[in-house]
Amino acid sequence: MVGLADAGLAVAMAALRPFGRRLPAARPPRRILLLRLERIGDLLMTWPAIAAVRRLAPDAQLDLVVGSWNRSIAPLLGHVDRIETLDARWLSRGSPAPGLSGLLGRARAWRRAGYDLAINFEGDIRTHLLMACSGAAKRVGFDMAGGGPLLTCRVPYDPSHHVADNLLRLVEHAFDVPAGSLPRTEHRFTAPTEAREQAKRLLDGGGREEPLHIGIQVGGGRQVKQWDPARFGELAARLAARYPARFVFTGSTEDRPLVEAALARVPKHVPVVDVCGQVDLPTLAALLERFAVFVTGDTGPMHLAAAVGTPLVAIFGPSDPRRWGPLSSSACIVRSAVDCAPCNRIRRPPARCAGTLPDCLAAIDVDQVLEAVDRQLSARTGAAAETSDGRT
Repeated sequence: MVGLADAGLAVAMAALRPFGRRLPAARPPRRILLLRLERIGDLLMTWPAIAAVRRLAPDAQLDLVVGSWNRSIAPLLGHVDRIETLDARWLSRGSPAPGLSGLLGRARAWRRAGYDLAINFEGDIRTHLLMACSGAAKRVGFDMAGGGPLLTCRVPYDPSHHVADNLLRLVEHAFDVPAGSLPRTEHRFTAPTEAREQAKRLLDGGGREEPLHIGIQVGGGRQVKQWDPARFGELAARLAARYPARFVFTGSTEDRPLVEAALARVPKHVPVVDVCGQVDLPTLAALLERFAVFVTGDTGPMHLAAAVGTPLVAIFGPSDPRRWGPLSSSACIVRSAVDCAPCNRIRRPPARCAGTLPDCLAAIDVDQVLEAVDRQLSARTGAAAETSDGRT
């Protein structure tokens, strides 16, 4: 079906090409449109590419379109002049969102901006169609999932490289700079003051300050990426026997049953702060800033923790950390050695993994994760000791 659609689009775009706008070769782009409608982790992995666009076009008007779920986080990334929200039904996970016809109506309004350049950071024929409606003179994107005829510059996607590296290649093609001239760098932001104050109230509300706050994200976002919730609870119980810590359980409203299953394994005397379903993304970022370590699966909060510099222990099953891992030098990845992992079949998992704990996650026991947390906390203690001694 995608092939047939591309064939039709190729004919249509060839007929329309004489009437399209063209950017003069000697003129840098003055107005740029960036599309990243997907979830929080996808936006945060796009951060190095957005920063690269700003470096290459320091004086351009830079507009970023994101899903409403990222509206509170997108301004913290900086670099852009205007942020617009647009929710696609195929990404909304049950929330109300317009269909493709409604999205096309919104996209046609972008023509008034007179964009010189548009970059679609998603390899999707539907968002390529939205970008084409913008009328941008130069339209850059991946052609891996159809919609290539809608682009003026097609870029191959290399699945052996990290998402962030592929997105930087898009920017290189958009600005005609040499391949590999935009290396990936780590970026950090600070949570807003109001969010930090709310995080302080949540963590200090018990009347006493613990030496350590250890964050635990039980929910995996998708069933195929979900480590056993009972093991998260056992991990907290065993860590409590080693460290005088307060354990902060994070998650969305939909994660509540998973968090309850984990908490059932945590002894009642262990200090716990349960913020599942109670905080927005900026407040979650502020909480993450205060954690000594954050334990999570391959989730959006994992990428948020990387964005604020929190030491991470990330549990990966079917997804490949070389492609979707956190953009952080303070991350410890825990994986199993089963032959079929990583299969990267996240949206359509193998039949034997549907509705059950996949072998690649079942093979990761609490001891492995506990060892990784120990390493992260030991590194933190060592860094603190060096700082107190005045050494660097």
